[in-house]
Formats: sequence, C-alpha cells, structure tokens
Amino acid sequence: ATAGYKAETTAFRTSYVNGPGAAARAYAMASSDGADVSAGAIRPTGRELDVAIEGEGYFAVQALDGSEAYTRAGSFRISPEGELQTRSGLTVLGEGGPLSIPANSQVEIGADGTVLAVEHGPTARNVQVVGRLKLVTLDRATLVRGGDGLFRSRGGEASTDANVRVVAGSLEESNVNPVGAMVEMINLARQYDLH
Repeated sequence: ATAGYKAETTAFRTSYVNGPGAAARAYAMASSDGADVSAGAIRPTGRELDVAIEGEGYFAVQALDGSEAYTRAGSFRISPEGELQTRSGLTVLGEGGPLSIPANSQVEIGADGTVLAVEHGPTARNVQVVGRLKLVTLDRATLVRGGDGLFRSRGGEASTDANVRVVAGSLEESNVNPVGAMVEMINLARQYDLH
C-alpha cells in the first residue's frame, strides 16, 4: 500500500558445486534482483503536495548519503526550513538543486513539474516560480534498486527529461497486486513440494 512502490523481482540460476565429487551437484543461486517498474494506478487525493508521474519517469531526490536517487513516491511536504521534501525527509531536487518554498505560501505544481508559490497579500495575489522538479527517465537496463527503496542509474546521474508529465493532487499507488502475489506464492510452494 506504499505510494509509488514497485514490486521486487528476483531471478535464480543453477550454480554447480566446485570440487571433488559428482559434477551433477548444483544449487540455486539468486543471480539478479530488480523491480517491476510498471505504473500503478493514479489515485486523486486533492492534496496540493501530492504529485503522481503520468507514464514513465521518476522524481530526483537527495539520498541520505548525499547522492542523487530516484523515486515514484510523490507525497511531498515542506520542512520547517521551507525545503520541499519527501514524506521520509529526503530533499526533493529541482533542475537547479533543492527547492525552497517561501513561508506562508500555497504551492501549485504544473503538469511539467513547475513549482509555483502563491502568496495571498492584502491587495493582490503574488505568484512566484520556485523552480521545476527534476523529472527523469531511466533506462531499465541500468536501473538499480537500492536497499533504501530508491532507484539509481549505473550510468551516474540522469539528465532532466522535459517529456515527463505529472498529475498534481494525486498519488501513484503501489503496482503490487496482493492477491496475485499470494496466489503465486502458494503455487511456488506447491511446485517446491512436488519436486
């Protein structure tokens, strides 16, 4: 039920035991793990800081180690210092670095990721362009899921993709089908018993 979560995938391969003895000795070894990056359903929330990516793409965030990482979880908040962050406290990156939101302003996010701060004054409404979310697309062949649940690219930092579109006031749901996963788990357990 985690917003933007991508199902984990693992592949196994046969690995033969080296050393004296029969050459037919083998065991299963996890050869790769990754993620099913298919999109989840987009659910409207009406919250101004909830943003879902439409189609392919990722939000750029600053991981705890300071590196750039990517996520589909678009439930943001504003820190006490005015910095746009994920719900887990990671800094959301714009095209020019972290995004700072002016105090006492309402945030609006456009379909292209442009972040506007709307300040309501006594006589007028002031609109300030804060920046634009860094939205990227990643090549599935170089995509790596980290232990922190964030994605990274083996090729280094990804460049901004102007074609990525977002839907404000919505969140992408997890792409995991709990019933399907449970049926598959039961099926695999029965196959194991059969063998």
